[in-house]
Amino acid sequence: MKNFFEYDFAEFQQFLAENNFEKFRARQVFDAVYKAKLFEPALFPSIGEPLKKFLAENVEFVAARRVGLKNSSDATGKYLFELSDGNFVESVLLQAPSDDGKLRRTLCMSTQVGCASGCRFCASALRGFVRNLNLGEILAQSLPFVEERELDGRKRRVFLFENIVVMGMGEPLANFDNLIKALGILNDPSKFAFGARRITVSTCGLADKIRELARMKFPFRLAISLHGATDEVRSQIMPINKKFPLGEVLSAAMEFSKACGRMITLEYILIKGLNDTFDQARKLAQIAKTLHAHVNLIPYNRVEGLEWKRPDPSRRRAFADILERAGVSCTLRREKGSQIEAACGQLALKKKLGDSLS
Repeated sequence: MKNFFEYDFAEFQQFLAENNFEKFRARQVFDAVYKAKLFEPALFPSIGEPLKKFLAENVEFVAARRVGLKNSSDATGKYLFELSDGNFVESVLLQAPSDDGKLRRTLCMSTQVGCASGCRFCASALRGFVRNLNLGEILAQSLPFVEERELDGRKRRVFLFENIVVMGMGEPLANFDNLIKALGILNDPSKFAFGARRITVSTCGLADKIRELARMKFPFRLAISLHGATDEVRSQIMPINKKFPLGEVLSAAMEFSKACGRMITLEYILIKGLNDTFDQARKLAQIAKTLHAHVNLIPYNRVEGLEWKRPDPSRRRAFADILERAGVSCTLRREKGSQIEAACGQLALKKKLGDSLS
């Protein structure tokens, strides 16, 4: 059974015609999915029962089933999705105030079951790499988050979130083709029409793929997980640094910035006694200024089975102060979702091991 999102419009028209349905029904189905955000054929308006039944039996609209949820008191929700082969992935819905004072919700999506990058602070790495998500499985993580609202005097079904970050389980750029297709569907004005500036992809630093993004004039935002301002420190945290050392990653980042005209974000998880020294802060400031990049400082989110700890609040604030005094745009993130194990891969790993979601 082919997933609906793998069809372009002409292909879907042909598919219907080959099965003795009128081609014009393709527009009705596409509008039901992309405009009305309905993902069950039984709910599609304007089409008859024979076509609804045919679609339900022959086309997959939702490739991952939401089976678990953990909520935190800070309005973070972590959702577990079961795939057709019995594997699990997760997404996180975060809520935080934006610069204009309004609350904005961000959906964090996954691209792989497990991860091959082996970052030593990450729960996804504890399981290792299992497989890439296909196109439908990536998009399925966004489909449950729809609600009906009244806009301009009309009731419309809209996404619950205003931003998307692809920084959940897995390394997005290692699933390059499916990632690009999924982002294209989310962004396409004739489909979900989600603005490019509201979508961010995070990579652990696959320099060759970052250069490929530069060549294709990637329209979305890019975040690079740095987590160390020198090769010595970064290699202790991120094994990928041996294949793509810091200098190579930063060179690719500069190429991306020039080609795409986008400010890059440098993600930096603060780990007590490892990368939170003031020397690292000064070197990170130099890197950020060279790239004209924004820095996200993230307190380490504890993972059961790993020894790392987050620095205390005063240390985190002092680290951020060094960046700000150097003129670097910097955000010191509040801890989000620690009550519900919101670090990448924790919930899926526990479910795979047979633990309860409650």
